[in-house]
Amino acid sequence: MANSLLLLSNATIFLLWAASPYILIPYVVNLLVLVSCILYSACHYSLLLREEQALARGEVDPSKTKEESPSAHPASETLSSSEAMQFPIIGSLSLFSLYCAFKFFDKETVNLILSAYFALMGCGAVTATVSPVLSSVVTSLDRVRFTKEIKIPHKLPAFIGGESPWDVGIDVTLADIISFIGSAIFSVFYFKKKHWVMNNVLGICFCLKGIERFSLGTYKIGAILLIGLFFYDIFWVFGTDVMVTVAKSLDGPIKILFPRTLTPDAETGKIELSLLGLGDIVIPGFFLALLLRFDAHNANVPCFPTNAHASFPKPYFHSSLVGYILGMGTTMFVMIKFQAAQPALLYLVPACLGSSFLTALVRGEVKSLLDYSEEVEEVGYILGMGTTMFVMIKFQAAQPALLYLVPACLGSSFLTALVRGEVKSLLDYSEEVEEEEETEEDTKKAPEDKKKD
Repeated sequence: MANSLLLLSNATIFLLWAASPYILIPYVVNLLVLVSCILYSACHYSLLLREEQALARGEVDPSKTKEESPSAHPASETLSSSEAMQFPIIGSLSLFSLYCAFKFFDKETVNLILSAYFALMGCGAVTATVSPVLSSVVTSLDRVRFTKEIKIPHKLPAFIGGESPWDVGIDVTLADIISFIGSAIFSVFYFKKKHWVMNNVLGICFCLKGIERFSLGTYKIGAILLIGLFFYDIFWVFGTDVMVTVAKSLDGPIKILFPRTLTPDAETGKIELSLLGLGDIVIPGFFLALLLRFDAHNANVPCFPTNAHASFPKPYFHSSLVGYILGMGTTMFVMIKFQAAQPALLYLVPACLGSSFLTALVRGEVKSLLDYSEEVEEVGYILGMGTTMFVMIKFQAAQPALLYLVPACLGSSFLTALVRGEVKSLLDYSEEVEEEEETEEDTKKAPEDKKKD
């Protein structure tokens, strides 16, 4: 059975985008409704990650035979705790680099380079968004498939180019090809025109596909990321003019634009627009998507087959989505009240974290929420690297990192096996079974080949 709210969200996204150039919708209403629908849709499509994560854990799809099952298990993009802690620093460096580029180089040249990059990336995002829609409307397009395996030999050293030849596999449907051609034409027009309506198409597609394909791994990692970006947003908006300068100078789909009037200015010929950075949608979106998958886990929703329209209780997702809407509403109220740019994450982070944690507290599931994980945590490695850095700083001398990392990794894995009573399973585990089987088969075949000779 289809999720009527999911279908309504998809339709609303399209209708708001299509109507905005012709009908003046109050920009606060436009923003809140559009962003809520983007989050609802993207988070539900992120449920597809559960199937990939199950395959990566070694689970088998019962509906498929051994021959139909993929030989290589897919791995979704998952953030580690160390990456979450580094994210605000990397984000700050990127933001300041863009600020310097606009300050010391020709603004039009910088925008030209960035526009070419965004048009290229946007082509991929629009293709990935449109292709499933096209397949569902015209089902026959999905049945026509083009598969080709291309091997490209190279003479580069293995540590640079990997093993030779490069194995480039192509597996596309007719829907993918049609979507790509349409997306490529659209991206060329965007590159030339830079119209705000086309900007919004790319921005919406980036949000949908980003949230759909990315996992924060655990609630704790999500909290680390959100808290780090909470201070990042406050510093760059209130402490400097960097964030606002880059947002206004960068002519690219890093923001969604909302018209405040449809009458062009007499001098510039442009209409007045408000903006919302994609980061204020995508970052909380990662967190909300994790909570929705936690709801599915709590409700024992099977990973096979994964269905974005599956019906199950969603207390954490719904409470956090309401929290997000209230946080964004507060942002807009304060911005209009004081007529000054506001760091949206200042309001969104407490709203999302507070609503989800309060839900866990009321339901008595705090431990379950904190223990939920979509990744294998790298605790041993992190502790080992932390010890390396501490000793190096303490004694002001270079340290052999493996002196600390090897005992940390081996010790943590062996201790885990000891606690779980799985020492024998761990020691017996092998990934060389296929090679051994092949060797045995070759040994059996050898005498037969000699007899034939």
